[in-house]
Amino acid sequence: MVEPQRLITPEIAERYDVSIHTVTKTWSAHPAWPAPVDRRGRYKEYAAEDVSAFVRDHVDRQAVALEPRRLYTAQQLEDAGIGIKASTIRADLSRSRKPDQPRRWPEPDDTSDGVNRWTGETVTTALTARRGYRKTADDA
Repeated sequence: MVEPQRLITPEIAERYDVSIHTVTKTWSAHPAWPAPVDRRGRYKEYAAEDVSAFVRDHVDRQAVALEPRRLYTAQQLEDAGIGIKASTIRADLSRSRKPDQPRRWPEPDDTSDGVNRWTGETVTTALTARRGYRKTADDA
């Protein structure tokens, strides 16, 4: 199958597994969003290559390489540049959840001395399961 050279909003949303709302209200509001090259029906048409470059540069996040067996606190993870603030991790852990609802962040691997710590392996697994994170070059 030949890849289209131009895409409209529904095609962009499908290709990148996001909602049309994300494309029209979030991505297209970004200053680096590509200019439309034409129209197709009621939609603006964008060069597929330009959209791909935007997603690569502004949406995809490269997962940080962490030492698999080392234990990290939430603050150490934020400092390592995982793209999630320590306060967000702590807030997710403190939220009361229904038993059938999965957490956005995994349970700590170690809680000794009242400090939550996660192994690098646990964090890497959690991040690669989240939308927008790619595997590191070492994982490929």
